[in-house]
This record gives sequence, structure tokens and C-alpha cells, in this order.
Amino acid sequence: MLDICLLGTGGMMPLPYRWLTSMMARCEGVNLLIDCGEGTQIAIKEKGWSPKPIDVICFTHYHADHISGLPGLLLTMGNCEKTTPLLVIGPKGLERVVNAMRVIAPELPFEIQFRELRENEEVIDFAPYKIEAYKVNHRVTCYGYRISIERKGKFDATRAKELDIPLKYWNKLQHGETITDGDKTYTPDMVMGEARRGIKVNYCTDTRPVPVIAEYAADCDLFICEGMYGEDDKEDNAKGYKHMTMTEAANLGKEANPKRMWLTHYSPSMNKPDEYIDKLKKIFPAIRTAKDGWSVELGYEEE
Repeated sequence: MLDICLLGTGGMMPLPYRWLTSMMARCEGVNLLIDCGEGTQIAIKEKGWSPKPIDVICFTHYHADHISGLPGLLLTMGNCEKTTPLLVIGPKGLERVVNAMRVIAPELPFEIQFRELRENEEVIDFAPYKIEAYKVNHRVTCYGYRISIERKGKFDATRAKELDIPLKYWNKLQHGETITDGDKTYTPDMVMGEARRGIKVNYCTDTRPVPVIAEYAADCDLFICEGMYGEDDKEDNAKGYKHMTMTEAANLGKEANPKRMWLTHYSPSMNKPDEYIDKLKKIFPAIRTAKDGWSVELGYEEE
């Protein structure tokens, strides 16, 4: 199971009723955060989740509304007695930016490890997550992220018996181990079927609509996408500041066809994002205008 919570849905500045955009994922005891704007740790508290076991933080880019909550969150994680390493992922300049912010959070009881993104598309494996970063089109270097929980194929017991593979090796083969027994070697591909559909969530914000977004959102269980402006006559604003209108986002959803889609990163001037939903659902029926704290538990497809 993969738990997803959209902690905040605001862009540019936090509001009394809307925290800045941030998403948290939980799976198999490993927690991942995407972006950390001002107020993120309060949003985590409001959700009832804990910041202590955050293992990975992915930054889309380094505008303040996506990273300014980091020093406080790091201190809170330390006060919660976190001692395991924290992996931080982000565009070029990551270590310089994070260390500059740590001037006010210099002493932490855990190590920070850095993974700086330099290519247009990169893959980071951090079990159980497969993290795929892809460059989008904002005023500064910015990435979208797709996180996947991959699912192995079924174990074929009949095939294992036909090959006379000892029962004591079955579990190890299911977990990807290769076994050598005297002059015989048993490999997982001998008894494992093709990989099955796993769970995929795509998160993208602060960008113009570019084809790579729909490519990564295709067939996702959840697509979280920026919807900065609701009015179509603000498309020129969106183009100028390299953001997206809700209509542009809905068209990306229509192209990608995820199972569900949530809009986020609303302009501070947008008081009621859901007033646009009827128009948006005519473009892509599975779209929703998300609110702070929305969460979903995603599981594997039934067979």
C-alpha cells in the first residue's frame, strides 16, 4: 500500500486556510516528501503524521514557496530523535542551497546525503520507491517527479517443481536471489512471471504544459498537477511566469488519462478553486480541485 497526502495546495505564499504545496508519501515504513514550503511541518502535524521517519525529500526547484520550510523541519526531525540519514534530491545547486539554509539549523543528529539532478531525466532507486525525475519548463530549473512502487511477477510453483528446485530456495528466489547449489544455479527468472502493474504517482508543479508531463502521468494511479490560475484569460500571465492554467492542466490530464487527478499550487488570489470544477470535468472527468490534507491509500490492482 502507498499512502499519499497533499499537505498543502498553495502557491507563492501560505494563507490562513491554505499551506504551501507539499506532498508526503508513506510505504513500507519509508516516508518521502516532495517540496517543503513554509508551514509544511504544521501541515504534517495537522494530518497527524510524524516528521521523524522522513527518509527522502525531493525538491522540484528552489523558489522560496517550495523550500523555505526546510530549516524548521530539519530541526523538528532532529528534536524527534531522528538519527538515520536523510537523502535530499534536487536540481543543480542542491548542496549549496541546503547548506545555506542550514546556517540556522547547523547541528543535526542525522547525516544529510545529496543527490543533485543534472540530466533531463534521471532515476533514483530508494526502496521501496523508484523515483523518476524529469525536467519541466519554469523560469528556473525545475523537475517533476514520478514515484513508483514496482510489483514483481507471480511465483510459479508448478514450474519450480518441474525444475526440481528444492523448496528451501523458493522464498529466496521470490526475493530476487540467485542460488548456487553444487553444480546447479537457480535464478529468479526461472520461476517468476512477468512484472505486474505496480503503483504510480506523478507530481508536477511550476511549469508550462510540456509533452514530457503527460508521458510521465500516463496510466498513473494519481496525477497531482499545478493549477495556478482558474480564469482562461490569465493564460498570458501563466505564459509570462511559466505556470499553468487549470484548463491547460485538465488537457494534460485528458492526454495522459490517469486514474485520478488532483490540482494544486493555486494562486493566492484564487479563493474557491472548486468553482471551476464543472468546466474542468468536461475536459477530463477524473479531475478534482484538491484541498489541504487530501489523502488516499493506493493499492495494487486486484487479479
